[in-house]
Amino acid sequence: MSTVDLPVVVGVDGSESSLRAVDWAADEAVLRGAPLRLVYASLWERYEGESLADDLTKPSDELMAEDVVDIAAQRAHHRQPGLKVTTDILPEEPEYALVHESREAAALVLGSRGRSGFVEMLLGSVGLTVAAQAHCPVIVLRGSHDNQVRTGSGGRIVLGVGGKEAVGFALREAELRGADVDAVRAWRAPARETTDHPLLSGEPARLHEQQASDTLEEALSEVPEKVRVHRQTVEGPARQVLLAASHTADLLVVGARRNTGHFGLQLGRVAHGVLHHAACPVAVVPERT
Repeated sequence: MSTVDLPVVVGVDGSESSLRAVDWAADEAVLRGAPLRLVYASLWERYEGESLADDLTKPSDELMAEDVVDIAAQRAHHRQPGLKVTTDILPEEPEYALVHESREAAALVLGSRGRSGFVEMLLGSVGLTVAAQAHCPVIVLRGSHDNQVRTGSGGRIVLGVGGKEAVGFALREAELRGADVDAVRAWRAPARETTDHPLLSGEPARLHEQQASDTLEEALSEVPEKVRVHRQTVEGPARQVLLAASHTADLLVVGARRNTGHFGLQLGRVAHGVLHHAACPVAVVPERT
């Protein structure tokens, strides 16, 4: 399957949060010219025997799953008429099903709170596992304005500058949306480098700030002509700097590196922190090493 044909995948479970994720993912699919794939994953088949399936007094989990994907598909079609939408119901643990789906996805979109197999999506193990191990960018709809970034809205994308994959993702999103990018590099001068000499007191800090500025320039050496990028070096812990920036952003993009010898993608403190506390949607982009 070529990159152009890869779908935008969204995990659905019937919750309002996952339905907003469907809206966001439908817009994203149209921007990319990609199909949309709706996935419901649950181990109902393992726990629900034939006797329960034959019980007519209440719907089985299988029937509920069919309703969930049908409603999600209708919502996607209403949001973006003409969008190609496919659905699937998978008898698997949600985190493993979604990580597997990410192997052939342009992006994976998740709500921040769910029910059933997606309970406590972000604060529990499912969302963190998916963000940590996915093979494509994972977009999690954090914050109260989790549906503001949409087709033709312009807006503001905040990029935590680190790896090149996250930079590339943020610039492509900005180009698709006509959005500005605030590229942020946090820096800190180690306490051991401070000095009481009046002529040298500011030198260590200026050195670290210059290093941050150089990192920004190197990372942003190839910016699409139509994308406006605002470069910022900010003193402070990276997590706090990005969380503060998220309050006025439409999307926050961070990278997460694979560690050789470990399974999947290992979330660092910055990615972990913004997934829990950001005030806007967060895109976690795997960095290839």
